Amino acid sequence: MKKYKNTIFYVTLIGTLLVVMYWVIHLGAQLQSQEMLRGEKISQGAWQDFKSTLLHSLQHPLAILLAQIVTIIIAARIMGWICIKIKQPVVIGEMLAGIILGPSLLGLYFPEFSHTLFPVESLSNLQFLSQIGLILFMFIIGMELDLNVLRNKAHDAVVISHASIVIPFTLGISLAYFLYMYHPPANVEFLSYSLFIGISMSITAFPVLARIVQERGLQKSKLGSMVITCAAADDITAWCILAVVIAIVKAGDFASALYTIALAIAYVLLMIKIVRPFLMRVGEVKGTREGLNKPVVAIFFIVLLLSAYATEVIGIHALFGAFMAGAIMPESSRFRTAFIEKIEDVSTLLLLPLFFVYTGLRTQIGLLNDPQLWMITIVIILVAVIGKFAGSALAARFVGQSWKDSLSIGALMNTRGLMELIVLNIGYDLGVLSAELFSMMVVMALITTFMTGPSLDLINYLYRPKKRSLQEEIQNKSKFKILLSFAKSNTGISLLHLADALTLKSKNTAEITALHIEPSNELHHYEVETQEQDSFREIKRVAQDLEQPIQTIFKISSDIDSEIVQTSNEQSQDLLLLGVSESIYEGSLLGRFLDFTSRIINPEKLFHTVTNAESPFATFDRNQQINAKVNAMVGILIDKNFVKARRVIVPILLKSDEFLCALIQRLIHHSDAQVIVWDFDQILRTHESFREKLRHLEQLVPNHLTIMEEKNLDVDLWGQQDLMLISLPCWHKIVNKKMDWLHLTPSTLLLADRKK
Repeated sequence: MKKYKNTIFYVTLIGTLLVVMYWVIHLGAQLQSQEMLRGEKISQGAWQDFKSTLLHSLQHPLAILLAQIVTIIIAARIMGWICIKIKQPVVIGEMLAGIILGPSLLGLYFPEFSHTLFPVESLSNLQFLSQIGLILFMFIIGMELDLNVLRNKAHDAVVISHASIVIPFTLGISLAYFLYMYHPPANVEFLSYSLFIGISMSITAFPVLARIVQERGLQKSKLGSMVITCAAADDITAWCILAVVIAIVKAGDFASALYTIALAIAYVLLMIKIVRPFLMRVGEVKGTREGLNKPVVAIFFIVLLLSAYATEVIGIHALFGAFMAGAIMPESSRFRTAFIEKIEDVSTLLLLPLFFVYTGLRTQIGLLNDPQLWMITIVIILVAVIGKFAGSALAARFVGQSWKDSLSIGALMNTRGLMELIVLNIGYDLGVLSAELFSMMVVMALITTFMTGPSLDLINYLYRPKKRSLQEEIQNKSKFKILLSFAKSNTGISLLHLADALTLKSKNTAEITALHIEPSNELHHYEVETQEQDSFREIKRVAQDLEQPIQTIFKISSDIDSEIVQTSNEQSQDLLLLGVSESIYEGSLLGRFLDFTSRIINPEKLFHTVTNAESPFATFDRNQQINAKVNAMVGILIDKNFVKARRVIVPILLKSDEFLCALIQRLIHHSDAQVIVWDFDQILRTHESFREKLRHLEQLVPNHLTIMEEKNLDVDLWGQQDLMLISLPCWHKIVNKKMDWLHLTPSTLLLADRKK
C-alpha cells in the first residue's frame, strides 16, 4: 500500500507543478508586445535552426578546446605506446604526436581539417593551458630532486655536471657566431642570440634520464647513482643559468640585467631562508597521506603559484619559480609521493601533452626546404652531441670512472627531451629564435633523446662481460632454477610455497628467485628503494619461516611482460611461475593506447603472451604479442590459498601432457605428495612412453601415485585436493567441454612445456 501511496503522491505533485508552469508561461507570452517580437530572428525551419545551433556550438571556443584536448591525449597515448614497444621513452612519442598534429604533417596534407581543429584564434587558449601544465610539471621536477644525494656525492658529480654544461655552452656560442654571420636573425642582439644557443646545447632532461636509469635497473649501481646526481646538479645549474639568460634577453644588455639578477638572488634567499623552514614545519606536522587535507594542500599550492608569479614579474620566467617551489618542499619521500600523486596525473596526462602539440604547431619542418638548412641542422646535432656526450664522458673519465661508465654517463647526459622543448619555446616567445632555427632545434631535441637507448645498448655490447668458464656453466646447469614473478605480496607468497614444494629436500641444488616489476610510469626514482623493501618484505619473512633461501630482483619497466621474458631467458631458468593481475582491456584499443587498468585475473592471456602460443580463446589480434619466447617451462598459479602440496590431482587429456611427469616426480619426492593421475579419456592406453613413465614411477612410490581411469571422480575426493596440475592445452579442452567438476578445482597450476 505504501508503494502505491508514494506513486500517487509523485504523479500528483509533478502533474500539478507542470500545469502551473504551463499556465504562467502562457500568461507571460501574452505580455510580449509586438515591438519586442519584431526584432526576433525569422525561423528557417526546425531542421535548419537545429543545424545552425549545432554549427554554432561546434565553433564555440570551449567546444574547440575540448575537441583539441581529446585529440591531443589520444594521439599522445598512441605514439607513446608505439615508443614503448620500440624501447624508447614515452616522451619521444609525445613529442612526435605534437609534430604530427602540427603543420609539418596534419597541416600539410589535411589543411582544412587542421584549420578546423586548430584555428589560429584558439591557440592562445591552448598556450595558457599548456603553461599551467608546465608550471605543475616543473614543480614536480623540483620535488623529485634529492638534495641529500647532491650533498653526499657533490664533488665528482659537480665536476661532471658543470663540464657537461660549460663545454656544450662554449660550443653553442661558437656555433652561434657562424649562424649569426650567415643567417642573422632580425632585431636580435648577438649576446641574446648566442646565450640561447648555448643554453639550448647544454640542457639535460632529468626526468627522462631518471626513467631510463630505472628501466635499465641501474638505480642501485654506482653508475646509476652517479648519473642521477649529475643530472640533478645539471638541472639546478642549467635553470639558474637560464634565468640569468632570460633576464639579459629581456633587459637588453648585461648592465640592465644586473637589477633583475639582484632581485632574483633576493627571491632565492627568501625562498630558502624563510619559506622553506615554514614548509618544513608544515611537512613535519602534516606530512602523511592522511594529513594532506584540503587546507594543507592549499598552502603548498599558494606557495607554488606565488613563487611562479614572483619569478614571472621579476623577469626570469614563471617556470623557474615553479621549479624552485618544488625544490624547497619538505624532503620526506612519503610527503613528496603523496603530494605528487595529487597533481601528477592532471599535469602529465592532461595538460603536458598540450605543450607538446603547441610546440608541434609552431614547428614547421617544411621551412627546412633548402639543402643548406638541412646541413645546418646536421651541424647543430653534431655540436650538441659532441658537446654534451663527449664533455660528460671526458669529465667522468677524468674523475676516475671507467671508460664504460664514462661513455654511459655521456650517453645519458645527452638526453634532452621535454626540457629542451621548454627552453626552445621560451627562446621562440622572446623572439630570439626564428621559425627555421626553432624547427632545427626541435629536430635536434628529438634525435638526441632518441639516440640515448641505442647508444647505451652499443656501449653495453662493446663492453659486454666475458663468457663464464666451463666449470661455472656445469655448476649452473646442475641447479633446478625457479623464477617467481609476482605483482602482489600474497601472490608471491603462494608462488613461494609452490616453489618450496618442488625443492623442499634439495635446497642446496635449487635456486629460487623472486622477481617484482613495477610499471615505470608509477614510480619516482627517489622512492625506488622504499618500494623494493616493501615489495619483498612479506615474501622474505615467509622464506625465512620455511628456511628456504631466495634471491630477489626488483625492476622497473614500461613493458612488464617483455621484462619477465628477458629475465627468465637471461638467467636460464628451468621453471617460470607467474602471478597474474591483468587488465580486462588488455589487447584492445583501450588497453594498448589509453592504459586502462581495471584489474582482474586473466592467466590465459599472459600465458600466451610470454609463450607466444596460439590460444583457442583468442578474441583480439595476437600480432601485438611479444616476439620472444620463454625458454623455461611456464606455470601460472590460479591461487585458492595454496600452502601445501599434500594431495595433488593431474587430469590428462593429451599425449603432450607427458612433460608433467617431471613435476609429478618432484612433488612426490620433495613434498611426499599423494598424486592422482586422472586419465579420464584413456590416453595412456595408446601412448606407451607416457604410460611407462607413470608405471615406473608408480612402482618406485606405490603409496604416493594412483592412476585412475574413471569418467567422474567423487565430489569428496575433489574436496580433499590441495593442487591441480594441468597443461594449458588440456585446460582449454576441459573448458570447451564444460566439465561439471570445473567449479570444484582447488588451486590450479597451468603449465606449458619449455621451448623445444
